[in-house]
Amino acid sequence: MLIRKLFKFENAHIVRGCSTRRCSHSIHGHSYKVELLLEAHALDQGQMVYDFGLLKHGPRTLIDAFDHAVAIWLDDDPDYIAACQRLSERWIRIPVSPSAEQFSRLFFVLIDRLLDLTEMGNGEADVRLHSVIVHETETGYAQCFRQDAVNPKMGMILLEDIEFSPAIRDDWPDPGLFDKLKRGERTANPIRV
Repeated sequence: MLIRKLFKFENAHIVRGCSTRRCSHSIHGHSYKVELLLEAHALDQGQMVYDFGLLKHGPRTLIDAFDHAVAIWLDDDPDYIAACQRLSERWIRIPVSPSAEQFSRLFFVLIDRLLDLTEMGNGEADVRLHSVIVHETETGYAQCFRQDAVNPKMGMILLEDIEFSPAIRDDWPDPGLFDKLKRGERTANPIRV
């Protein structure tokens, strides 16, 4: 069985190397929609795959970090990176270009790690992330499955290569959330951040 939870955020970026000059040479933004699809083959004590309320904590915190922020590819021009970090207090450096395809992979890696480190406490069975859909526009989206998230031909996404600005981290209920993910600290369900 699949369940789906939708999140929204506004973000700015440049997607270097794309065929559209506007996209590859000018900072621009989108109103994103992110769908998390979770799957399980049994239900918990509440007869649910996973309580939607639990997704309001850790997953929402990670996705909301991108809201009104600039996504910066760490291989972009160093002067551009420095300017974004100097002129915007909300930025995220990521190891891949900020296309819808790469955002779907990035969110898959982040949310999958978060769920993997969550100790389920309500009889949840084999809950796991099925896929992540990122809508960049009303008519276009990218969907990432597990095999896409770890495909080195699409670029490596390692948690160590992601950096959230201090302003973003300070805004989190638990400013150490991302450090816990990188260290692999298990946490009780629900993740209260």
